[in-house]
Amino acid sequence: MEKSCISVFLLLVAVSYALAKDFTSKNDGKRDTKEVKETKPRLPQTLSRGWGDNLVWIQTYEEALFRAKNGNKPIMIIHHLEDCPHSQALKKVFAEHKEIQKMAEKFVLLNLVYETTDKNLSPDGQYVPRVLFIDPSLTVRADITGRYSNRLYAYEPSDISLLYSNMQKALKLLKTEL
Repeated sequence: MEKSCISVFLLLVAVSYALAKDFTSKNDGKRDTKEVKETKPRLPQTLSRGWGDNLVWIQTYEEALFRAKNGNKPIMIIHHLEDCPHSQALKKVFAEHKEIQKMAEKFVLLNLVYETTDKNLSPDGQYVPRVLFIDPSLTVRADITGRYSNRLYAYEPSDISLLYSNMQKALKLLKTEL
């Protein structure tokens, strides 16, 4: 535990140093405060990847499974790609939907830009965007699907109300089944 804390601290120091060095090298070693005020600050990339910066996102699938089991919360996994226009459109609607953002706090959240080795997370193929729910007993909820018969777990921006009701369903099933 102590070694991992030290490792994380050293990583943060290295990243901070690299960012500071990059900033001063762009300004020939001078700090021009006027230029900084005029440009928009660039926010660092977070685990949310734009899906909801105020939500707590988990880094790995394994950590999500651990937190779901210990916290008795369902997992919502969003598979997407950064350069996919369908993923980007769904991300925008998801991040702007206040009710979804509020309800998402009740889930262990994970968004993946890569495929996992767990074949249960691609029951009908590997496509994006794809949203799956897993209950705290670590069972993939194959019964909570989108509206497409050929891509069961796909959602489009126009399906945001269906995604919201499926999130409610995942939470309701949690209360009635466990």
